[in-house]
Amino acid sequence: MAFSILISLFLLQFLNLASSQSFIGVNYGQVADNLPSPSATAKLLQSTAVQKVRLYGADPAMIKALANTGIGIVIGAANGEIPALASDPNFATQWINSNVLAHYPASKIILITVGNEVLLTNDQNLISQLLPAMQNMQRALSAAALSGKVKVSTVHSMAILSRSDPPSSGLFNPAYQDTLRRLLQFQKDNGSPLAVNPYPFFAYQSDPRPETLAFCLFQPNSGRVDSGNGMKYMNMFDAQVDAVRSALNAMGFNDVEILVAETGWPYNGDSNEAGPGVENARAYNGNLVAHLRSMVGTPLMPGKSVDTYIFALYDEDLKPGPASERSFGLFKPDLSMTYDIGLSKISLTPSTPKTPSPKPTKACWCVPKAGVSDAQLQASLDYACGQGIDCGPIQPGGACFEPNTRASHASYAMNLYYQMSAKNPWNCDFSETATLTSQNPSYNGCIYPGGSA
Repeated sequence: MAFSILISLFLLQFLNLASSQSFIGVNYGQVADNLPSPSATAKLLQSTAVQKVRLYGADPAMIKALANTGIGIVIGAANGEIPALASDPNFATQWINSNVLAHYPASKIILITVGNEVLLTNDQNLISQLLPAMQNMQRALSAAALSGKVKVSTVHSMAILSRSDPPSSGLFNPAYQDTLRRLLQFQKDNGSPLAVNPYPFFAYQSDPRPETLAFCLFQPNSGRVDSGNGMKYMNMFDAQVDAVRSALNAMGFNDVEILVAETGWPYNGDSNEAGPGVENARAYNGNLVAHLRSMVGTPLMPGKSVDTYIFALYDEDLKPGPASERSFGLFKPDLSMTYDIGLSKISLTPSTPKTPSPKPTKACWCVPKAGVSDAQLQASLDYACGQGIDCGPIQPGGACFEPNTRASHASYAMNLYYQMSAKNPWNCDFSETATLTSQNPSYNGCIYPGGSA
């Protein structure tokens, strides 16, 4: 009975993963001269679990290509358009007519971002025009009977925070507080999210220690306890998002949602850059996707996943700056994967056999390697149980509590984490302390769920 219940729960979670990816989006930047056609890009997106795409502008060819796909579309008004949007309501009306009404509802436009990291420009004239521009955009949407269907926001750098560590102490920079208070009141009134760009990659560059890398890549680590509230953080993404949550709460905007407009990790960089690489990029983005799918949430926002747009769909070969700036693409111009992070629909749903006698797949479990230290096992145990899996069976009285050893408990937790994730090889890595096996580690009444290899 216990086994059948466990399998039922596992299948339910599996089906949920396959059908509900509404919180996973991707950024589509166009500072490049080698991008695939809009129609090819739309087909590529449809082959993935990505449900939303963020454009930095309002490219009509791309918006049209996404028509009738069901994919949510974020479009943007550039910083250079803000003065006209702020001063002329007719300009805002024309902008909505051309970029939204011309395509809606076949193209599922869900959000308009007015400007990108405007506060960081320190251009006081532009900053003062941001809210009026958003207000005129909102009025134009209301006049078109789209209020509530298409929302209006703006995107901020994490530099709007003056304090973020520990997360409970998160505060907005005093220099921006008056502006932010007005913007956030507008967003509260209209139900739109605060959009931010958290990048654990940059946090690691400023603190390139091995333990910081593991914390940034969602890999097993000892965690960091928030001295303000005692909550334990197992990854930098949650810490950064919760710092924004704390800053919002401190200003009284507890009900304004957070949207992660950009986050990612480069697979290549210059020799003097800390952190870029295929394995690190695969680990960050793959583990991020698994973390979002787990629905465990963050310590301050448990039980739900923040809408998150991964940067980026393709490399942008014309971007200036270090090599890492041109190396964030999940896919290449020929539409092949740069590396696999488990977004393909094929990896999420059972395939239909093309032959009468499909090759049987063998069962597969994730277990610790021999010779792993207790300290490493404890770190893996803490990490796995911190990602939303049910570690009740290894608690006192649970079916898998005996033998009461770190190795046995870590083995159960590591395997359950692997089975509940996308089951990619890196989901059974645990800083190179785990391996996949075809031998079922279940014993007595302790059942280890096992997927197929």
